[in-house]
Amino acid sequence: MESTPSILASILACKCPKCRRGRMFPKGNFMHPLKFYLMNKTCGVCGQSFEPEPGFYFGAMFVSYGLNTALFITAWVALSVITPDYSLSTLLFLLGLTVMLSLPLIFRLSRSIWIAIFVPFQADAGKKAKEAAVPEPR
Repeated sequence: MESTPSILASILACKCPKCRRGRMFPKGNFMHPLKFYLMNKTCGVCGQSFEPEPGFYFGAMFVSYGLNTALFITAWVALSVITPDYSLSTLLFLLGLTVMLSLPLIFRLSRSIWIAIFVPFQADAGKKAKEAAVPEPR
C-alpha cells in the first residue's frame, strides 16, 4: 500500500490537495518565462477542478505577498550580514533579482497553499476516479 504524502509535501510539490497525487501544473514549464503560470484544468488522478470558480486565486495574491515579504526580509538580512555598509542601489538590485528569480516558485506555491486551504483531502479520491473510469464487466 502506498503511503499518503503529507499536506506540507503536497503543497511544496504543487500536488492536488484532494488526492495529493495529481499535478497542478504541467511538467517542464517551471522556468519557462512565458509558461510557468499555466495550470492543469483538472487533476489527472481524481478529477478535482483546479479552477473551482472564476477569480478563485485572487486570495493567492495575499499569500504571495506574505511569501515575498519573508523573502525580502531574508535577502535584506543576508546582505546586511555579508556587507554591513551596502548602498541603496545594491539593496534594490538584490531585491529585484530575488523577485525575478523566485517568481515562478512564489506563484506556484501561493496557488498551491490557497487551494489546499479550501479543498479537503480525501484518501480514496484517486480510487473512486479509477473505479468510475473503468466500465463494469458484463
